[in-house]
Amino acid sequence: MHELHTQPHHDGSARYAPVRPTRIGDRYAVRVRVPAAFGDVASMSVRVVSDGEPCFHAMATSAAQPDGGVEWWEGAFAVPNPISKYRFLLNMADGSARWLSADGVDRLEPLDAHDFRVTIHPSPPEWASAQVMYQIFPDRFARSEAAARRTRPAWSRAAEWSEQVISKGPDTQRQVFGGDLDGIVDRLDHLERIGATLIYLTPFFPAESNHRYDASSFDRVDPLLGGDDALIRLVEAAHARGIRVIGDLTTNHTGAAHEWFAAAYGDPEAAEADFYYWENDEQTEYVAWYGVPSLPKLNWNSEALRRRFIDGDESVVAKWLRPPFNLDGWRVDVANMTGRLGADDLNREVQTAVRRTLEQASSGGVLYAESTNDAAADFDGEGWQAPMSYSAFTRPLWHWLRSPRERPLHHFGIPFATEPRYSAADVVASYRRFTAPYPWAVRELAMNAIDTHDTPRFAHQADDHAQIVAAGLSMTLPGTPVVFAGDEFGLRGENGEDSRTPLPWGEEPRLADAYGRLSRLRRESRALQRGGLRWLYADDECLVFVRELEDEACLVFASRAAAVARVPLTAVGAVASQEVDFGMVGVESDEDGIRLTSSGPSLSVWLLHTSAASGGDPGVAKVAAGDLVAGVR
Repeated sequence: MHELHTQPHHDGSARYAPVRPTRIGDRYAVRVRVPAAFGDVASMSVRVVSDGEPCFHAMATSAAQPDGGVEWWEGAFAVPNPISKYRFLLNMADGSARWLSADGVDRLEPLDAHDFRVTIHPSPPEWASAQVMYQIFPDRFARSEAAARRTRPAWSRAAEWSEQVISKGPDTQRQVFGGDLDGIVDRLDHLERIGATLIYLTPFFPAESNHRYDASSFDRVDPLLGGDDALIRLVEAAHARGIRVIGDLTTNHTGAAHEWFAAAYGDPEAAEADFYYWENDEQTEYVAWYGVPSLPKLNWNSEALRRRFIDGDESVVAKWLRPPFNLDGWRVDVANMTGRLGADDLNREVQTAVRRTLEQASSGGVLYAESTNDAAADFDGEGWQAPMSYSAFTRPLWHWLRSPRERPLHHFGIPFATEPRYSAADVVASYRRFTAPYPWAVRELAMNAIDTHDTPRFAHQADDHAQIVAAGLSMTLPGTPVVFAGDEFGLRGENGEDSRTPLPWGEEPRLADAYGRLSRLRRESRALQRGGLRWLYADDECLVFVRELEDEACLVFASRAAAVARVPLTAVGAVASQEVDFGMVGVESDEDGIRLTSSGPSLSVWLLHTSAASGGDPGVAKVAAGDLVAGVR
């Protein structure tokens, strides 16, 4: 896999598919970049699945051929379906043939599941691709002065801010540190320091746990967090600084203390009787998420539940997007299991209802959704806008950058006997495998989380150098970079509950400035927000890729150890400036190409000169290297 720059490339981004269709029958133009090193292509066709049947459309070489050993092929087709699949057939001059699908180049015919996909459904709002997300678990972020005056509920176990987190046993969910929404307002300067532009709040509804995924109501903000007025204050204060805020919904279940469940339990005549799955006629036995009694599963066959929760202006979904709350969207918990139980599969109906309500209630709202593994089937642009999934980015990154351990850590629910050890090439292969089927609009928004409140802290298995490499990849690959509050302090935690440590205010967040530099680069670069992704090189220790638009491109190099990568000038172009550099990275150029070297864990990003008129790629300048993390060696 080393020399990926020799492979033909298309990805559905603006440089390779300039206009996104909005109706069936719209003309969809596509381009394929073919390096001379790949070999002579005699003819090319784009294969499109139309109403289930493959059709082939001839392509031609571009009238304006760029210099430098790169050939461009162009073609077009009328979009046949709301979600259309396509791939390319390359007939070589030597008589052989190759297929180019979203999963890469192969001489064997690929599965339709690996085709590129284009959708006519509306793209996410323009602002969304420019965001740096900061995930906040409210109980553990910060306490305002008012927090100490609030009465703790009977189910809770009060904890001092400096107390050790309970991560095992019955008190795990009952330990309450008292963080609240006004505490977040008090710390917005900190968010600006690290460059966060989008706050993702885990649930703020009242519940009988510190995580609040067992909501007892969707109609109000938990008084422990300051109530409805506190959410209004937070959103207004954040918006005044240009920071957006999204909430967290549990569409798969409620808490057993929820007012809907309390009304329906034991009463088949209740208005909410069909909101849940019952296992006896008396409605005293019920289906719960993973058998957890406190989390009864919602039954989306209920039209009344849909009206109450997700459909229309009077629904829960709409209420919090409209004034006076004005949330900017939602993250949906357990989205992959929502509406699915045995023979029931109502997931797409729930998706589209939530999406429709979001678009009606909020001008430019965004919709992320959790899917813990292969999310391709649920993310085609029609319903959920973007996945929060661990398969494409998080897990491969951990397997590559983590420090070796004698005892395997069963993270992400996978009971490895021996934890995998990935190469950089494995990271690229995994990333391509799990993102290949997404339409480009979905890839642009997919959450790139290093860790979350449901995982161990990355710092528990990696040092600061590796964490900055991971953060750099989160910021530079397509998708939404995610910082879990506390990562900038280097907080540790061996499981999801243990990772929910109160932030140690008063200590210096030693990685904050590094995160701030990466965030600024992300926010200021259109190529890193909207550009296509072209892999150039990957071996055991390092990987290299380009993010590219017609008029802007960035070269990214990441390594976990000492490494050397060489790529030709035709694959890269001239270096205009080094935008950010963590680690010791050297760049040398000659007539054959550029040589990138690192002496250890490194992340560097260069702005490239581009030739938009010709579509070409071109000459390189030598740049200097810097330090990984201030004060860290």
